[in-house]
Amino acid sequence: MIYSNLQNRFKNLIDNSPMSTFQIIIVAICFVLNMNDGIDVLVVSFSGSDITKEWGLSKTELGYVFSAGLAGMMAGAFFVAPLGDKIGRRKVFLISLILITSGMLLVFICNSYSQLLMLRFLTGLGIGGILPTMAATASEFSNNKNRDFNVGLVQAGWPVGAIFTGFFCAYAIPEFGWRFAFLFAGCISLLMLIGVFVYMTDSLAFLAKQQPENAYKKMNELLEKMGHQGIETLPQKPTEQAAAPIKELFKPAYRNSTFKVWLAIFFGFLTLYTLMSWVPNIAKDAGLPFEMATYVGIALNAGAAIGTASMGWVAGRFGLKKTVLSFMLLAFGVMLIYGNFTLNTAMIFVMIFFIGIFVQGGFNGMYPTISRVYPTEIRTTGVGFSIGVGRMGAIIGPTLFGILSDAGLSIQMLFSLFSLPLLVTGLAVYSLKSENLS
Repeated sequence: MIYSNLQNRFKNLIDNSPMSTFQIIIVAICFVLNMNDGIDVLVVSFSGSDITKEWGLSKTELGYVFSAGLAGMMAGAFFVAPLGDKIGRRKVFLISLILITSGMLLVFICNSYSQLLMLRFLTGLGIGGILPTMAATASEFSNNKNRDFNVGLVQAGWPVGAIFTGFFCAYAIPEFGWRFAFLFAGCISLLMLIGVFVYMTDSLAFLAKQQPENAYKKMNELLEKMGHQGIETLPQKPTEQAAAPIKELFKPAYRNSTFKVWLAIFFGFLTLYTLMSWVPNIAKDAGLPFEMATYVGIALNAGAAIGTASMGWVAGRFGLKKTVLSFMLLAFGVMLIYGNFTLNTAMIFVMIFFIGIFVQGGFNGMYPTISRVYPTEIRTTGVGFSIGVGRMGAIIGPTLFGILSDAGLSIQMLFSLFSLPLLVTGLAVYSLKSENLS
């Protein structure tokens, strides 16, 4: 009971107080960390045509390259991210960034298709560990007023990293080759690793529950940084062992929401990562020069950045469920237009831009949605397993697109086909019934 009262005190303190500079910095770090996902996915997407040319790959084989990293992300979400509820968010960030940095840097010296697949999996393993941990951390350091906006805004790191990667690849790959792009991405990840080691800390919610070594000192230091009065003593650590986190997700209070969240995120990931992986390659196959094809990918991610930021703003006024459904319906419509009408180059850029706004913006509404569905003690596990299930869709999508493309389906037909999962995502989120989403 003492622990429960203290936990509620910390929750109310953070929920109802203005955010301190330190809390804003933590959210900013999470934003920068999310850039890793955008850098990783897009560096292989933008270099895909050069990898194909060097090793004579088919579209199906290139699809496996895209999916290998996404398979690693799924494994990371299932097996690395849940450690955040046990050993702390900070340690999971460090472990994940070591995996990402190693995987990126070693691609520079790899000399076979099989090695590339293994390194893509290793990099994905780290990113899979970061993503749900980052969402949970941003949520726990935010007050109630800004929580949805901050968790949504953090997701804008993805397209920002992707846009930055696109401009860099447009210059560097023709000049220095595709391996250099991976070397540069690995160096960026190394800088992030150093930043997390120096600045990142675990949240009050985690320290109060787990009470690791020096918990009293860490909690008071954290409270001081956040501008609050410290505690005089730690309560007795609870002796009751909570049920296994994965079982918690299927208790009556969460079972229905868990299934709907998994359905929504699976189909959302399927379309999202298919688009992000294949759009630059499609543009180059259509006859655009490398630089122009790269700009098509940048247009997609520029739209994604705007969509992600606007999603948080709109959700703050109309609610998450209505916002996600609206974005997904608009994304479905835009993809149908793109797939069924003949467009000139300028209109291709415009439609790809709007696809980025509504697909990425609507999908990123999933992260604050999941963060509100699950409580602190199982939040990282809930988000992690949800993203892990979603990664199955991300793995299937790019590979399926490559197989269908090799089978002769037109780009127009493929875009129409891959617009359908967006309807499933929007409707599943809209049907969620959680007290924290009302």
